[in-house]
Amino acid sequence: QLQASGGGLVQPGGSLRLSCAASGNVFSITRMGWYRQAPGKQRELVAAINRGGSTNYADSVKGRFTISRDDAKNTLYLQMNSHSLKPEDTAVYYCIAVSSGLVYWGQGTLVTVSS
Repeated sequence: QLQASGGGLVQPGGSLRLSCAASGNVFSITRMGWYRQAPGKQRELVAAINRGGSTNYADSVKGRFTISRDDAKNTLYLQMNSHSLKPEDTAVYYCIAVSSGLVYWGQGTLVTVSS
């Protein structure tokens, strides 16, 4: 099970940190990530991190967002860095976990970037 949190309303240039707490058979998770879906658009990968710590980012968020995981807490994070958020980052953000070849989705958390 994946429980995402941390979304909300933020002004352009602000920052947020999303969290995703994993429970259940977390030891078999090999990869975790964040997707987002903006109104009227397809869902897209934002960032992902493997068990070994290697990461990849969408070009649109490189240098602005940072993905990390705390295995002791079974929690995934997405730090949307200070002064980086743009209105086009407005979307529902979903965390995912890959385990035994299957992809599990969290329920999503809404991020709204607006003045």
